[in-house]
Amino acid sequence: MVVSMAMMLRIFICFLVVLIQVLSVAARTNPVDSAALKSLKDSWYGPSNWTGEDPCGSSWGGVGCRNSRVISITLSSMGLNGQLSGDVQGLSELETLDLSYNKDLTGYLPQSIGKLTKLSILILVGCGFSGPIPDSIGSLTRLVFLSLNSNQFTGRIPATIGYLTELNWLDLSDNQIEGNIPVSSESNPGLDMLVNTKHFHLGKNQLSGEIPARLFHSNMTLRHLLVENNRFTGVIPDTLGFVQTMEVLRLDRNAFSGSVPQNLNNLTHVNELYISNNNLKGLLPNLTGMNVLNYLVMEDTGLQGSVPANLFSLHQLQTVILRNNKLNGSLDTGTTYSNQLKLIDVQNNLIESFTQRPGYPFQIKLAGNPICNERGEGRKTYCMETQQTETYSTPPENCLPTECSSNQVPSPTCKCAFPYTGNLFFRAPSFSNLGNRTIYETLQKSLMQSFQNTKLPVESVSLRNPIRDLDDYLVIQLQVFPSSQDRFTRTGVSGIGFVLSNQTFKPPSSFGPFFFIGDPYKYFVEASTGSKKSISTGIIIGATVGGSVLAILALIIGIYAFRQKKRAEDAAKRSDPFASWDSNKHSGAVPQLTGARFFSFEEIKKWTNNFSETNVIGCGGYGKVYRGSLLNGELVAIKRALQGSMQGAHEFKTEIELLSRVHHKNVVGLAGFCFDQVEQMLVYEYIPNGTLKDGLSGKTGVRLDWMRRLRIAIGAARGLQYLHDHVNPPIVHRDIKSNNILLADHLNAKVADFGLSKFLGERGHITTQVKGTMGYMDPEYYMTNQLTEKSDVFSFGVVLLEIVTGKVPIDKGRYIVKEVKDAMDMTKDLYNLHEILDPAVCSGATPRSLEKFVDLALKCVEEKGVNRPKMSEVVKQIEYIMEIEGLNPDDESASTSATYEGANKGLNHPYTESLFVYSEA
Repeated sequence: MVVSMAMMLRIFICFLVVLIQVLSVAARTNPVDSAALKSLKDSWYGPSNWTGEDPCGSSWGGVGCRNSRVISITLSSMGLNGQLSGDVQGLSELETLDLSYNKDLTGYLPQSIGKLTKLSILILVGCGFSGPIPDSIGSLTRLVFLSLNSNQFTGRIPATIGYLTELNWLDLSDNQIEGNIPVSSESNPGLDMLVNTKHFHLGKNQLSGEIPARLFHSNMTLRHLLVENNRFTGVIPDTLGFVQTMEVLRLDRNAFSGSVPQNLNNLTHVNELYISNNNLKGLLPNLTGMNVLNYLVMEDTGLQGSVPANLFSLHQLQTVILRNNKLNGSLDTGTTYSNQLKLIDVQNNLIESFTQRPGYPFQIKLAGNPICNERGEGRKTYCMETQQTETYSTPPENCLPTECSSNQVPSPTCKCAFPYTGNLFFRAPSFSNLGNRTIYETLQKSLMQSFQNTKLPVESVSLRNPIRDLDDYLVIQLQVFPSSQDRFTRTGVSGIGFVLSNQTFKPPSSFGPFFFIGDPYKYFVEASTGSKKSISTGIIIGATVGGSVLAILALIIGIYAFRQKKRAEDAAKRSDPFASWDSNKHSGAVPQLTGARFFSFEEIKKWTNNFSETNVIGCGGYGKVYRGSLLNGELVAIKRALQGSMQGAHEFKTEIELLSRVHHKNVVGLAGFCFDQVEQMLVYEYIPNGTLKDGLSGKTGVRLDWMRRLRIAIGAARGLQYLHDHVNPPIVHRDIKSNNILLADHLNAKVADFGLSKFLGERGHITTQVKGTMGYMDPEYYMTNQLTEKSDVFSFGVVLLEIVTGKVPIDKGRYIVKEVKDAMDMTKDLYNLHEILDPAVCSGATPRSLEKFVDLALKCVEEKGVNRPKMSEVVKQIEYIMEIEGLNPDDESASTSATYEGANKGLNHPYTESLFVYSEA
């Protein structure tokens, strides 16, 4: 019997060896690659079409293989949710990684990304990555295309990027990267080593200091230098004039000083030149050597002197914008002006005369100059303020528009379908007329040509609502419609995304450099799950026998696991305060919290002296708010629900899960909660210094001068931006107002009142009953019954007007938004708002910063939400205004008074009824 058992054991082992060999031959994916992909699948909770055990053999969507090795992953707009696992390093043959437009793909970019040494394309545009860009990225020496824009990366630009000598495209824009641009030294690399790189896109960050002169030299092949909307100071380096290949140059929205280097005139290939919104001085530079210049923007830079007539003789010049400077003398376009010229905008300067020539075909804007104050001149066309209202939308192609079912959209060919959508951002277009349909028609044709050349299933494209945003980008809504059926497959969407993300698509030259941000696509045609390949009899037999063996092992392991799980559950019940949570269909699963603690009823009872009336600091329809003192002396605000106003357990669970995920210095934080002995209580951090409304009205006893108001504005803006951009899913506040902005130590602003907040739904809006406050409500809400992030922006714009005027939104029937708009006269000092602006503001502010602040507020309260900026753009604009006033936007101290806290004795606590109303389910 012993011999027989030994023999059987040998046979069994031999069988397993053979089985493993058979199965390994049948598998088409390298086992290391397969394990790495399965790890990524687990960390992303999908994609749903990654089915089967053999990624290459089962044709996992977006995965490309060669010789059993994974060489590409392209998953644009797939709705990935999670993080990029460090196990990605196992894909050692990977050449292309495109995860663009997956905004729920968050967390840090792992250091192990540097192990993918064969990577040539890395595209993470439009995701939610944060933290520093790892230095290990410098190990990707084969990298040709690196696009990390439109994330939340922080820290500095890794100097090791200088090792990427084959790099053609570098895009780090629209992040939160800070510090200097690194240049090389004897021992360290720098971006000056990237002599083959054609594109430096570094705009919309927090980069600072001077741009090193050593960054530029004649060996470079740079075409696009985009550093707009940063915090650069010092002079513009004259070494820029050595880069003869330059075509697009954006230096605007920084704090450059000095004069424009004369040798920029050597850049004979520059098409678009932006140097606006800086602190320059001196005369308009000689630009006549820029033979192909067609778009010049130098507004708000402090330029002086006259405008030379020979500027307008550049043969390809189309647009000249020099408004808001100190240009004087006479404006004369000469007789040899460009026949391409469309617009000359010199509004708000000191020009006293204009040499008018008959029949000139371009538009001239002179409003706000002394010439327009002369008798009879004010009625001249060039002295009238005009707003460009032209728009464009792709018309139907010789067919009648069709009424489509829910969520479907009619295509230009009048077929109902679910289009793939997103926004095209053109960073330096060379035209100013947004109503020229011919321009958009050429863009449509070039898009279709790109999709057809790559054999993508695209029937037509539609362009809508072109606008210039606060960054002077041209933003156009794009809809791409499927051919043959009414929706795309996953392969179709990822293919479209890849064409747009890796710059395969080349727009017409007049549109300049661009990027695309795609929306998640939710209407996929799911492929059949049935296998299309035959399976050999040997593999079936092997799988059957192997499955039997595994079943026995699984049974043994299952019994063991069940016993271990039972022990763990028993332990959890003894230690976990949520163990008593009623997890049924009405209350839901146990809350998933981040940072907030569970407090027992007995603990809170002690902190509040048995809920003593002397501890009450606020009350409302929901219940009372108590001041509590923890054992360590820390103060908290405890909101206790009345029996008649409690939510159901499910709603309360949802509320605390929402609040527990909110962690930001400019948002009131949830310390914990109590769900004990039929009690519902929320425990917040204690904010002792009142609300912004109290501060503006003088109740706090502290004078809010202009500098303090700016710091309060930036704090509140950052808090609201956090809710929109950094909470997953995003939160629409729904009731932004000055009474919901609390003032902590050093006047640090904190956004409060999340009882009214809601998750932003998948469609980007909330359909709801009225929850806001009169005077702050989005006017579009009354038409659509929907609230979006742009609704919060409107409310915040009203708050900005409160800050600058000191007035409440509605007072004796007068509405602050209408009052400011009616009084506005941009040709006069301070826009003619002297009677409306708060004297406490005017006495300490520069006119330029006040005008910029009013401009921003009015952009926020535009009637149409699509014309309002995002909160991230609002934050950057307030930071820019602070820099005009010489303030450091990152300095957290807003108060110089050591007695500020003492000034608030006896003040009503900010946790009032309006701040403590729970949202409805």
